Amino acid sequence: MKIPIYQVDAFTDSLFGGNPAAVCPLKEWISDELMQQIATENNLSETAFFVKEGDVYGLRWFTPAAEVDLCGHATLATAHILFDELGYDKEEINFETKSGRLVVKKEEDRLMMNFPSDKMPQVEAPPILFQALGIRPTSHTYKTDDYMVVLESEKEVAKLLPDFRMLAEVNARGVIVTAPGNEVDFVSRFFAPQYGIDEDPVTGSAHTKLTPYWSEQLGKAEMEARQISERVGVLTVRDRGERVEILGKAVTYLKGEVIV
Repeated sequence: MKIPIYQVDAFTDSLFGGNPAAVCPLKEWISDELMQQIATENNLSETAFFVKEGDVYGLRWFTPAAEVDLCGHATLATAHILFDELGYDKEEINFETKSGRLVVKKEEDRLMMNFPSDKMPQVEAPPILFQALGIRPTSHTYKTDDYMVVLESEKEVAKLLPDFRMLAEVNARGVIVTAPGNEVDFVSRFFAPQYGIDEDPVTGSAHTKLTPYWSEQLGKAEMEARQISERVGVLTVRDRGERVEILGKAVTYLKGEVIV
């Protein structure tokens, strides 16, 4: 069996930036085991698989270690492939996922994703979280499936050198660290060693949590964001109450086939 595969750099307008994702269009679903094996072999933070199901597309995402319920950059990459490589000619794409219906549409030269908002309650975090990040404990910590730690400056976020083995022991999908930005409204980094990703270059799903938080803090509905990993990701985000809009660009790096 041959499965088409594309590799896309998401949340960037140039190759070798943003977050790379693999995208595999399928005529029908293959086994979960095979999808996981392909994702593990790709060894990218996410591999997306999609199948046309009537007027919508079923979409699933796998890290090298496990399936996840929501992935922003691989959704952006999938929409990019449909629009730019596979000739999709409608105004918007509707995806059915484990996180419900997700909509992606073109907005000038960018793609806009509409995701559920995820407001995080403030919590008391375990000491191991701060030890793993190498920072002093702070009360500015929040949690749903991820922890979010808010620091005072972009410089503090940039200089973090986490102990990933220790961080993998934290009971969460991943850890977001964020602060006000010097040139943008806010910056962030995202660590998920629990899912085989020490640091994710750009994390769309984290911005479903970052957007409502910073919107409230800054009193702004639309904000410019930057994920300051080594590859760097650039996003525009909008707080729409129960939903968030995340805008970015993507470029195709690779086209090929998986032979299984």
